[in-house]
Amino acid sequence: MENLFTFPLVFVILLQILPSAPVTVFTTAPIVEVRESQAASMSCEFKTEKDEQPRIEWKKTRGASSSSPDFVYFEGEFRKTFKGRASMRGATVVLEGVTQEDAGEYRCEVSAALDNVQLGEANITLIVLVPPQIPSCEIPSRALTGAAVEMRCREHHSVPAATYTWYKDKKALHLSPVNATYTLNPRTGVLMFTSVTKADTGQYYCEARNKAGPPKSCEGIHMKIDDLNVPAIIGGVVVVCLVIALCTFGAFYAHRNGFFSKHRGRSFWITQCQGAARISSQNLHRTEDMNTGYSPPPEEKQQDFKHTHSFML
Repeated sequence: MENLFTFPLVFVILLQILPSAPVTVFTTAPIVEVRESQAASMSCEFKTEKDEQPRIEWKKTRGASSSSPDFVYFEGEFRKTFKGRASMRGATVVLEGVTQEDAGEYRCEVSAALDNVQLGEANITLIVLVPPQIPSCEIPSRALTGAAVEMRCREHHSVPAATYTWYKDKKALHLSPVNATYTLNPRTGVLMFTSVTKADTGQYYCEARNKAGPPKSCEGIHMKIDDLNVPAIIGGVVVVCLVIALCTFGAFYAHRNGFFSKHRGRSFWITQCQGAARISSQNLHRTEDMNTGYSPPPEEKQQDFKHTHSFML
C-alpha cells in the first residue's frame, strides 16, 4: 500500500527536478541553392513549450556587401531590400527574384518569453547560382617549333566557379594524354605546351561550364607552328660578323693614315701677284699663332728739320 502512494510522489518530484523542454528551432535545408532571378525558400521550423505566439526574427549575418548582421525580418515586417519581394510562411522566408547581393548566411531566431529556455536559432546559407559568360581566351596565332606556348582561358562571373575544357579542331583535349606535349588545368583554364611541334598546328578554343546553366565558349583562333630556319639564322650571323670586321678594318686604316689626327697635312693654294705659292696648313696654324702675339713696330719719330749747310747759286 505504501508503494502505491510512493510512486506518484516520486513522479511529481522528478517532474519538478527535470528541466522543461526548451524552444527548439531547426531548418529542413541548411544550404539553399537557387539560380539567379528565381525564388528562394529558406525554411525555419520551431517548437515551443508554452508560448504559442513567439517572436520571430530573421538576420543576414554575412553577405557579399556586409560582414555585420543586418535585419531581414523584424517586428513583423521585412526591412530594406527585402521589403516588397519577400513573404513569410510560418517562420519560413520566401524571397523572389534573388540576385548575387542576396547570397550569404542567414539566421532564423525564435524567442518564446513564456518558456524556460526562451531563445532558439537556425542558420541557413543561400547560394545564388550564376551561369558562365563567354570566357576571354589568350591564344597565339604563330609559334616556332620547340618553343613553349601558354594559352589562358578566364571567366570571372559564374557561381560556382567554372571549369574549363580546351578544344583543338573541335575535339576536346584530354587531361592526361599519352605522349602529349601539353598539360591542362581545368580549374585555372591554362593550357601549357612545353615544346610545340608541327603536329600542334590547329584551331583552338576554350569552353567554360558549371551547373547553373549552359556552357559558353570563346572564338577559335588558328595557331600555326613554323619550322626554325637554321640556315637563315647562320647567314644572318655571318653577315653581322662581316659588317663588324669591315668597320673595324676601316677604323684602323683611317687612324693609321692620320684621318683622325687634329693637325692633318692638308694643302691650300693661295694665288698672289707673283704666282701660286703652296703652303701647308701646319704653317698656316703656326702663322696664326704668331699673329696672335704680333704688335706693329713703333713708328719713327720725325725729327725737327735743322739747317746744316748753306749754299749759294
